[in-house]
Amino acid sequence: MGIKSLSVLDGRYGGITEPLCEIFSEYGLIKHRVEVEIEWLKFILKDLKFDKIDGSSLKKLDGIKDNFKKSHAEEIKAIEKKTNHDVKAVEYFIKDRLSLNGLDSIKEWVHFACTSDDINNISYALMLRKGKKAVVDILEKLIHAIEVNAMEYKSVPMMSRTHGQPATPTTVGKEFINFAWRFSRETNILDNTLVQAKINGATGNFNAHSFVFPEIDWIKVSERFLSTVFGLEPVLFTTQINPNSSLSFILHSMVRSAASIIDFDRDMWGYISLGYFTQHLKKGETGSSTMPHKVNPIDFENSEGNMGLVISMMDHMAVKLQKSRFQRDLSDSTVLRSLGSVFGYYLIGVKNSIKGLSKLSLNMAALLRDLDANPELLAEPFQMAMRTFGEQNPYERMKDLTRGKEIGKEDLYRFVDSLDRVPDNFKERMKALTVHGYTGLAEQLVELYFIRKQKK
Repeated sequence: MGIKSLSVLDGRYGGITEPLCEIFSEYGLIKHRVEVEIEWLKFILKDLKFDKIDGSSLKKLDGIKDNFKKSHAEEIKAIEKKTNHDVKAVEYFIKDRLSLNGLDSIKEWVHFACTSDDINNISYALMLRKGKKAVVDILEKLIHAIEVNAMEYKSVPMMSRTHGQPATPTTVGKEFINFAWRFSRETNILDNTLVQAKINGATGNFNAHSFVFPEIDWIKVSERFLSTVFGLEPVLFTTQINPNSSLSFILHSMVRSAASIIDFDRDMWGYISLGYFTQHLKKGETGSSTMPHKVNPIDFENSEGNMGLVISMMDHMAVKLQKSRFQRDLSDSTVLRSLGSVFGYYLIGVKNSIKGLSKLSLNMAALLRDLDANPELLAEPFQMAMRTFGEQNPYERMKDLTRGKEIGKEDLYRFVDSLDRVPDNFKERMKALTVHGYTGLAEQLVELYFIRKQKK
């Protein structure tokens, strides 16, 4: 680990990803498997009224999962070296623990009527739900940071750029709120999406279950187990494996939010390059190995790079994990083991965006400079007024006046005075209009965002 780590997730960025290790590491996966096996064992012996276990024994079962630690996972890995089967190793570990607790009589109920993916898919579902919460939590922090800027700068005019060229003004706050809305939408989707799981045997038909206990409604039993014990959404129509619909749905939402974060990173990078934002200096930091003057927007660049990487992983997972040959192949297993990497790279990306945002200060002088230098931006409202009052060829006349040219206020005033059909009182409105004041309803849109958020 650390400086000799193969992956940056455990090395360079280990401080960011460390909280995910408890969930997505090999230890985390094994721990979740033990939890699922124990809960299924309890459910079979107690909730199905088999009366095979008493209260004292139930506490001993809970102790196996509640007191699970790293040494136990290592013990299971040692068993796996003999079995060459990871889930079977968990079963044998639990049986050994039952013997140590004087519960030999229930040993053969462990892993009752289960296939490996019954245990695995529930384990991954629990892991996914925890990872999903981590994503929602970090996105909410990013949204809050953006909202703070949106409110502070809601009235500050800024020249827009479409195709990289000067365009109709907006406000700084409105451009922030555009991203807050996008991230909030995906956060709501993630927060409200239920994670699915299945427990229905080797090919999804409860074959072994119904053979030995035909009197039990196993379909209802599986639904009750998944929903009441784990709070998961049961999926009934499967092969041996979960079709991973909810996993793909969640990953695709994360893809969209990651793409939006890249968009945000690039915009912030651009605004810094234009001088609209300055970055706080930190004593001792170096911006360039050869150019001492530089303060690079490295946090936004870091975020963009990690988000691009994780999008490719999530795209692959979301598509691949819905495919399996006939009723089962194992090509999904190795892919699922990289689920933690997805959440790791995603958290690195978001945290760097937040970090980059925290270093910025608005440079009003640069904003005003661009607004003052581009009076031709008023060509849009002027030609709309000309259309309204019936002037001939308004678009073409404004194009001839402004396109590819540098003009001043006096040029615009003379043009307004030359109009034949625009009333004098409206001409005065046109002359009074400034680029700074031509921001439409940008400020009101920022306020509307917060009003609607409060109502939710």
